[in-house]
Amino acid sequence: PIAASFSAVESTTSTDGLGNSKTPLLEVKGLTAVIAETKQEILKGVDLVVHHGEIHAIMGKNGSGKSTFSKVLVGHPDYEVTGGDVVFKGENLLDMEPEERSLAGLFMSFQSPVEIPGVNNIDFLHMAYNARRKKLGEPELGPLEFYAYIYPKLDLVNMKTDFLNRNVNEGFSGGERKRNEILQLAVLGADLAILDEIDSGLDVDALRDVAKAVNGLLTPTNSVLMITHYRRLLEVIKPTFIHIMENGRIIKTGDSSLAEVLEEKGYTAISAA
Repeated sequence: PIAASFSAVESTTSTDGLGNSKTPLLEVKGLTAVIAETKQEILKGVDLVVHHGEIHAIMGKNGSGKSTFSKVLVGHPDYEVTGGDVVFKGENLLDMEPEERSLAGLFMSFQSPVEIPGVNNIDFLHMAYNARRKKLGEPELGPLEFYAYIYPKLDLVNMKTDFLNRNVNEGFSGGERKRNEILQLAVLGADLAILDEIDSGLDVDALRDVAKAVNGLLTPTNSVLMITHYRRLLEVIKPTFIHIMENGRIIKTGDSSLAEVLEEKGYTAISAA
């Protein structure tokens, strides 16, 4: 099943059917990882390729390794990589510190965004944005220039300007936290956005706002990797590929019809296929 999954999303430079070459943005081969403290193996050989402009969704039962995979990609200290390779934009991602991965263009929206007391949103975003500009060799923006840059992006996520003066996620509702995460993504302009259950805890209106914002940020060059349990997210953010993860591996890759099979027959049907 792993070989079949990997061949469905080509592992090397390929063509898009029009004769144009496609170079992977992210290429994961045989990735294995354990919980750092207990050495319990969670990832048992993950293979995945994401090209520029693609949306990939990862689905699976609780405990299948979905969130662990996303955290390993961004360098979370709770996990230790024990094997495999991860190449991002042509560079070895596993050799980078977490902050280097962020500056290189990797962004993660966490399932439960943390509060940062004493740090307001606009200062936090200003520092993060200028750090990315410095990495790219571009001049930093002053406070007034940055405000002019960020102001239009508030409309994208349906946020009021007073959010900028509030401490990061402090006293925010679930929907406000998720909108704030997407605002961060909009400001930083990441090449690959990893969205870990961005739909969890959202009502219909908040989900629509978040999905609209994510769709509004998509370009032919950036990509999204989203983890979800629910088909409703895939109806508003249309995936290029859906991957099913089980027991630390991707066991099946397909199009949006996979989500329909899951809804009708459950994961047993996928595992047995």
